[in-house]
Amino acid sequence: MKARGRLAPTPSGELHLGHAASFLRVQQSIREKNGTLILRIEDVDRLRCKQEFVDSSIEALKALGITWEEGPDLGGDFGPYVQSEKTARYKEIILKLRDLNLVYPCPVSRRQLREHGFDLAHGEALFPKELRDSCDQIPEDPWSINWRFRVPDGLKLSFYDQELQKEITFEAGIDFGDFIVWRRDGMASYELSVVVDDHDMKISEVVRGEDLLLSTARQLLIYRSFGWDEPQFGHCPILKDGEGEKLAKTRGSRSLKSIFSEGRDWRQMLKDCGLGKVLD
Repeated sequence: MKARGRLAPTPSGELHLGHAASFLRVQQSIREKNGTLILRIEDVDRLRCKQEFVDSSIEALKALGITWEEGPDLGGDFGPYVQSEKTARYKEIILKLRDLNLVYPCPVSRRQLREHGFDLAHGEALFPKELRDSCDQIPEDPWSINWRFRVPDGLKLSFYDQELQKEITFEAGIDFGDFIVWRRDGMASYELSVVVDDHDMKISEVVRGEDLLLSTARQLLIYRSFGWDEPQFGHCPILKDGEGEKLAKTRGSRSLKSIFSEGRDWRQMLKDCGLGKVLD
């Protein structure tokens, strides 16, 4: 099958150099295979995602020299696919997972979680297993409540990382617990929406930041629940600032928009981070 990759920015803030490195690597990998690249806006977080960031993300991609070959026709140009337009499809998948007894409605509040010693393990919050039994009632409006995936304890999920060039393994129930696939605000979670979209769009390889390694393990559970073909996964090293902190929108890391407006040499900045290979 012809290689298919995707650029998938979340419009919750301005893109930074870390995004540039990942997106350039996505394009490089697909071009090497003479494949097809698509653009998908991952805007399922209604509170944080804004149209202004959609527009600036597209402008930044174009300024980086990144192009894509598929999407809604804008009259000689291709626009992005948009996740917020696929709510009906995500609901369909949630119902299928429910019929397989793989997800359950979860009315548990943050206060209840704290009362049950909700803590962090390996940087990931583990849902208390004893609370599952209190999550068997489906409300009148099933989409106004969180839904969680029922994680099978002890299952090991492994995949070969094409970028890190090594086998990665996580254990369900140890590295991560029951995770949210539908949010009470009426939108699918990142884990569910990404898997459904990558499956529907026949994405053959996923290249993204190393901070999403654990997400890959959770997403593999969804793929395997349906027997869907899994893409190859590759995770790029996380870029850090001068203080050794990872670049992140939440930390106000310097945006590509500001770098471009100041006429800074973003290519040299990537080379200074040891990422010259994404410019080959």
